[in-house]
Amino acid sequence: MKQYINDDFLLTTDAAKELYHGYAENEKIIDYHCHLPVKEIAEDKRWSDIAELWLGGDHYKWRLMRSNGFSEELCTGKAPAADKFAAFAATLDKAAGNPMLDWSQLELARYFGVFDRLSPANSAEIREKCNIRLAEKDFSARAIMLKSRVACVCTTDDPDDTLEWHDKIAADFKEVKVLPTWRPDRILKAAVKDGSDPMPHLAQRHEYFGRHGSVVSDYGLDTVPSGRHADLLVECMKLDAAAGRVSQLHFNCIRNPNSARFASLGPDTGFDTISDAGGLRALAAILDRLESAGALPKTILYSLNPSDTPALQALAGSFQQGPARAKVQVGSAWWFNDHLRGMQAQLESLMALGLIGNFVGMLTDSRSFLSYPRHEYFRRILCGLLGEKVEKGEVPCDIAWLGGMVRDVSFNNANEYFGFGV
Repeated sequence: MKQYINDDFLLTTDAAKELYHGYAENEKIIDYHCHLPVKEIAEDKRWSDIAELWLGGDHYKWRLMRSNGFSEELCTGKAPAADKFAAFAATLDKAAGNPMLDWSQLELARYFGVFDRLSPANSAEIREKCNIRLAEKDFSARAIMLKSRVACVCTTDDPDDTLEWHDKIAADFKEVKVLPTWRPDRILKAAVKDGSDPMPHLAQRHEYFGRHGSVVSDYGLDTVPSGRHADLLVECMKLDAAAGRVSQLHFNCIRNPNSARFASLGPDTGFDTISDAGGLRALAAILDRLESAGALPKTILYSLNPSDTPALQALAGSFQQGPARAKVQVGSAWWFNDHLRGMQAQLESLMALGLIGNFVGMLTDSRSFLSYPRHEYFRRILCGLLGEKVEKGEVPCDIAWLGGMVRDVSFNNANEYFGFGV
């Protein structure tokens, strides 16, 4: 029986195999939006158990485990590591077609040399193999990043963060660029509520982040804002434009709809969901205000509702201006959409309404140091989609030409767009 994770995983045509193995496979990784704990990079954290590394803060996994009937004690609680790992293995046993199965099997293969499907029957054996590997010298936070060929990551940081951990990383871990991302959501929400003017303080913190290497800001918006919130967002994006920084806008998410679980467990524990599509007329107005003021920064747009994607692609096309290539663009399929069909749909929309060759590619949006195979997953999907189009005669059969675009989407475009210089 053919191994699930094999050299040609997700590559179903000869062109796809040639594109992936010849052009995508060996490109380094730029992870321009993640939630890695900076302190753990600074201290080069190690783990003694795969359950801690895999399940310690991953709300994607907790969400599925709850769906499989497991108690909160086995998700966010203090159950023994062996029991948590067994519960997750039992959950994957029901997860055919879910990206969590793909990601988990890729991580087992790439970091632990385990190619068997994780199941209740072998979970104890696989956990033991993983824990032996974790005890080896080359399995710390930094070592994982190096093994994964990571060139640069951008963490997500509160605007009042001292960035002391970033300073430590910059001083003694020069193999990988670890840069802060300015995310002013907390202060903006408070200012909207109490009517205060946060801009003098935010401008000072924005400049401080710039001195610490930040090249991107991130705005987590439940919906596209209006009124005072939109005004403040515009002012923040003007700061980005003046500093040559990229703005990322994430929106159309319902945060914490389960109020009882939010009260007991807090945010980011696996209870958020997709919001209604829409708000794009308000978004267009925000972009227009910035463009009219000569202050539209490079901007990446993400809606959690995939129904918005074609309209977002068309909107991005209305705000292009050289010399930047794809100055405004739609980001990688995000959160509930970063699965096979979601990524294919986002790429198809970009091909139809924009220029795939200018796309900045994949990000993990993850808190886990083992999430880098998601870049491999994306690259395989990209090459698989292009290979199918070659086979159907929908794009020219010019592998060198397509391969150049694959390399750009995998690495070069993000490096240029953000100005990482890696």
